[in-house]
Amino acid sequence: MRAHSFAKNANEWGTRLLEFPLMIFRSDNRAPEQIRPVNIIPDFISTAEGSALIEMGNTRVICTASVEESVPAFLRNSGKGWISGEYGMLPRSTLTRTARESSRGKPSGRTQEIQRLIGRSLRAVADLKRLGERTIWIDCDVIQADGGTRTASITGAFVALGLALQRLIEAGTLTAAPIKDFVAAISVGIVDGEVLLDLNYEEDSRADVDMNFVMTAGNKIVELQATAEHQVFDDAQLAKMMALGRQGIQSLIARQRTLLGKLALRQ
Repeated sequence: MRAHSFAKNANEWGTRLLEFPLMIFRSDNRAPEQIRPVNIIPDFISTAEGSALIEMGNTRVICTASVEESVPAFLRNSGKGWISGEYGMLPRSTLTRTARESSRGKPSGRTQEIQRLIGRSLRAVADLKRLGERTIWIDCDVIQADGGTRTASITGAFVALGLALQRLIEAGTLTAAPIKDFVAAISVGIVDGEVLLDLNYEEDSRADVDMNFVMTAGNKIVELQATAEHQVFDDAQLAKMMALGRQGIQSLIARQRTLLGKLALRQ
């Protein structure tokens, strides 16, 4: 009799468990579609034309924008400006000390890739003709890394760029910011078979699929970097990653708009 009751109760509990969706547990207790706490502090460096400290969870990046009244040689007398990105990580931004790249004599391949990504992302939304023959140097320095440093750099760099352009407008150098739209970036990945938004280091280090997603406020894609690290992925998973990425980016752009509310974009 007792054995019969136990089997009956077990079957009932099994049926009830099937009624509830599978819960995904992340190391920092976030939901799969939830980004980490975001904090962007504008004018973090008082000596730069534009700057911001961006914090996404435990990832922290200082972004500065410096205006230089000259352009690279290939743009001289073209009437066009340029935006160039540089990126670096402090030696103890990670769990163990990483030697400064200056001591090695040249930046690593990873650093060069990220620098180019930052520059491309900002130039994609810039009107270089209206910027005039000047260069804006974007420096992104990671002071603490917990995943997503390149995407945080792009999001913070746009704020620094916007603040620098606002100062040029206030000085009468520009009448409006030579920017066509806002841009931000975020990571998405597949971990243990589940699509997760905004991966931290623990998740990124064991992700089956890793994707970096750069997008404008107008839902235009600037760049996708999607790699099957351990497992291949299908169209449905890609669609879900893009949907979560779009959601996360629009949330970040809303924060950018709050900080750059006075910025008059090119019409």
